[in-house]
Amino acid sequence: IDTLFIDEGFGSLDENAREQAIRILQGLSGGSRLVGIISHVTELKQEIDDQLLVIKDESGSHVRWQIS
Repeated sequence: IDTLFIDEGFGSLDENAREQAIRILQGLSGGSRLVGIISHVTELKQEIDDQLLVIKDESGSHVRWQIS
């Protein structure tokens, strides 16, 4: 698999399980492989270096890259 997207589920994990999931997903990414995570969990967002942010405001939704 070259691309994997995961949609949420991290909010139900305790801190140790979330950290383990992040380590595993980071290990799966790299090279020609892409792992995308869709999340609203603040602690998870702080662990992800490169992000595509979706921002909603009064004029609609906008996206921007946040690259480390």
